[in-house]
Amino acid sequence: MSQLTSRRGLLFGTAAVSAGAFLAGCTSNETKDEKTAADARPAADDKPGKHVTIGFAGPQADHGWLNAINDNAKNRAKKYADVTLEITEGSNDTAQQIGQIETLINKKVDVLVVLPADGKALTQVGLKAMRAGIPVVNLDRIFDSAQAYRCWIGGDNYGMGLNAGHYIGEKLKDKPDARVVELAGLDNLELTKQRTQGFDDALKNYPNIKKVARQAAEFTVESGQAKMAQLLQAQRKFDALWNHDDDQGVGALRAIQQAGRDDFLMVGGAGALSAFQAIKQDDGVLKATVLYPPTMAASAIDLARALGQGKGVGGLAEFEIPASLTLYSAVVDKTNVDRYMPTGFR
Repeated sequence: MSQLTSRRGLLFGTAAVSAGAFLAGCTSNETKDEKTAADARPAADDKPGKHVTIGFAGPQADHGWLNAINDNAKNRAKKYADVTLEITEGSNDTAQQIGQIETLINKKVDVLVVLPADGKALTQVGLKAMRAGIPVVNLDRIFDSAQAYRCWIGGDNYGMGLNAGHYIGEKLKDKPDARVVELAGLDNLELTKQRTQGFDDALKNYPNIKKVARQAAEFTVESGQAKMAQLLQAQRKFDALWNHDDDQGVGALRAIQQAGRDDFLMVGGAGALSAFQAIKQDDGVLKATVLYPPTMAASAIDLARALGQGKGVGGLAEFEIPASLTLYSAVVDKTNVDRYMPTGFR
């Protein structure tokens, strides 16, 4: 899990040249001895610096993606001789997670990385940390107030749906009266609504395609199998399926195999290793998955270290790290699956 995509190498790489410095060299009339502020700004890199203690608090790892979040954070921290990671046990109980974060605050960690079980419920403890002078990197599920964190980094749920819709749209654009179905996640989560909205917006570009059914599952193998079986029984003919989550996709694929169906293409979501392997093998309906990369936890450790050391981000001209970073939801299919295989979660 510690291997990162090339996008992360661009952001945090030691050899990156800032755009500001490059443009100054191309357009300025200054002499070579004169330097811009961007030339002198400290950039995050692998060279040892000030020691930083990072407190990491996330929810219980009861899902493959959440377990990968923990693994990415731990493995990334191990790469730095100047980082100590204080990690909590993790809990889906908001009161318990608040208590765990308060313990980290009392330990006076230098920076906090928090993936809240419930962003709204944990906003106050984020504010408490910030007021105590401990910068917070808010990971994925966002706090209600921007004052509760110094930097937010997370995935793009709308972008997941958008890119899944465009991928399916391009595959079916020449098929008259194409029909698609959707296996969503938990409908009471905002992220599920965003993924569906992105998917629906993408399909508006393809007037020949109609979404004929949608079923909500619960991000588990069991729910994926049960809800997919219902979809297959109700829809005897369709051309493509978008499944929001690769964990529930394991169950969906079981239902598809049991029904003996292979007359459509399937696109998954998140980036599980099992999905990557199926895509590479290319002997079933699963042809692609849209990333919601758990490597964001490794990036959060990079950002926390940079904050603790007062550095910026390599490749950017600013002295400070950004206030927010939204990760791109890349589509992984058989043309690029080998590149992403090391990031797949179990």
